[in-house]
Amino acid sequence: MTNRKSQTGLTLHQKILSDIEHKIVSGDWPPGYRLPFEVDLAKSYDVSRMTVNKVMTQLAGAGLVERRKKSGTFVAQPRAQSAILEISDIEVEVSALDLPYSFSVLSSVERAAAAADITRFEVSTGDNLLQIKCVHFAGTKPFCLEERLISLETVPEARQASFEGAAPGQWLLKQVPWSAAEHKILAVTATPETAGLLEIPKGAACLVVERRTWSETGPVTFVRITYPGDSHTIIANFRPASINAT
Repeated sequence: MTNRKSQTGLTLHQKILSDIEHKIVSGDWPPGYRLPFEVDLAKSYDVSRMTVNKVMTQLAGAGLVERRKKSGTFVAQPRAQSAILEISDIEVEVSALDLPYSFSVLSSVERAAAAADITRFEVSTGDNLLQIKCVHFAGTKPFCLEERLISLETVPEARQASFEGAAPGQWLLKQVPWSAAEHKILAVTATPETAGLLEIPKGAACLVVERRTWSETGPVTFVRITYPGDSHTIIANFRPASINAT
C-alpha cells in the first residue's frame, strides 16, 4: 500500500495511531475497553488490515493496549510510574512509514577495550569488543547511523556473525536475552563524517540515542544511533506511581 495521506497531512498510519492514542489518553476509551476489531478499523479508515496491525503492534509496544489471543485488543491498565522507551527494531520503525528498509554495514572490526569503553560500557581492561558501523535506509534516503560495540566476552557468537541477513541490533535481540537497559538522549550537531553518511548539511541538528544493555552474564552492547533531527522524535510514555503499582 502506498503512503497515502489524510486531509490533515498525516499518513493514514499516523492518523490511526493519533486517533487511538487520543481516545485512550483522554479517557474516552478507559482501561479494559475493547478496541474495535482490526478488520473493522481497516474498513472505517479505508486501509489494509496490515496497516492497522502495525498500529496495534506499536500501541502494544508502548504499553497502551494489551492484545489477547482470541479475545481482541484492550486498553491496558495503568502501570506504576515509568518512562518507557522501547528497544525498537529500526526495520519496524521504517516499515511503519510504509517505506522499504535496507541497511549497509560500513565496517566491522575486533579490538581491545579502550579507556573510554571501560567508562561508558562497563567492560574490563583487555576485553575484546566488536566495533560496528552501519547506515539504515528508508527507501533510498539514510534513516539513521548506528555505531555499536558488542562485548565478545558476553556474546562470543558475534565474532562469526556476518550481519548480512539481519542488522546488528536485530541479530542481538534474537540472540541474547537482555535483562537491563539504559537510554541516554542527546541533541548534537552533525560532524562532517556523520553529515556525509546521513546526507545532511554539516552542523545540522541531530537526535542521538545512546543505549547500554546487559544480560545476566555481563554487558552486551553499547550503541549510539544518530538520526537527522528535523525528521525524528522520541516518545516516552509515563504512568502515575499511585495507580496499580506492580
